[in-house]
Amino acid sequence: MAERFRGFLPVVVDVETGGFEADRHALLEIAAIPIEIDEAGWLVPGEVATTHVEAAEGLEIDPKSLEITGIILDHPFRDAVPERAALDRIFQPVRAAMRRHRCQRAILVGHNAHFDLGFLNAAVKRVDHKRNPFHPFSVFDTVTLAAMAYGQTVLARAVAAAGMDWDEAEAHSAVYDTQRTAELFCRIHNDFARRASLEAALTRATLA
Repeated sequence: MAERFRGFLPVVVDVETGGFEADRHALLEIAAIPIEIDEAGWLVPGEVATTHVEAAEGLEIDPKSLEITGIILDHPFRDAVPERAALDRIFQPVRAAMRRHRCQRAILVGHNAHFDLGFLNAAVKRVDHKRNPFHPFSVFDTVTLAAMAYGQTVLARAVAAAGMDWDEAEAHSAVYDTQRTAELFCRIHNDFARRASLEAALTRATLA
C-alpha cells in the first residue's frame, strides 16, 4: 500500500453536518473506512469506524440539513460524543491501519472530498487536536475518478454505473455513504489496475 500511494494510506471519510459551512455549521456524524489490500494485491474496504458528534457550542444547525440526513438530535440511542472524543474514535483505527501498512500519512478519500476535509479540519482546529493523521489539504476525490471512469459525478449514479446497488432509503447516513464510496474507489482502482496489467502483457507479447 505504501508503495502504491507514495506512503499515503487512503481512508474514505463521510461527514453529516448541520449545513455547508465548516466554520459555521456543526459536525454531527462522521464515518471512516481505511482501504486495505488483499493477498492478490487488490484494494478492498476495511472496517468502518463511526460516531455521532455533539454539536460544538456556538455552531449552527440548519433544519433543512436534518431533513436530508434524517438525524434526530435528541434520539435516545444517538450516543453522540464531544468533538474531541469523536475525532479520537476515528483517528485511532486510522493510525493503526497506517502502522499496519507502513504509511506515513492518511489521505482522505471522499465524494466531494474537500467538503469532508473542511469539516474534519475545522473540528481538529476547534479542539486543538495534535494527532490528526490526515494530510491537511490533499485528497482523492471520487467525483473526479467517477467522472473519468463512468461519466458520472453524482454518487448514486456513479455507484450504479459501476454495477453496484444503491439504496436511496439508506443514503445520507455517514456509514452508508462511506461504505459505498469505499467500494466505488476500490472498483475504479482495481479496474484500472486490471486494464494496465492487460495492456502491459499485450505489449510484452507484441515485442516478443
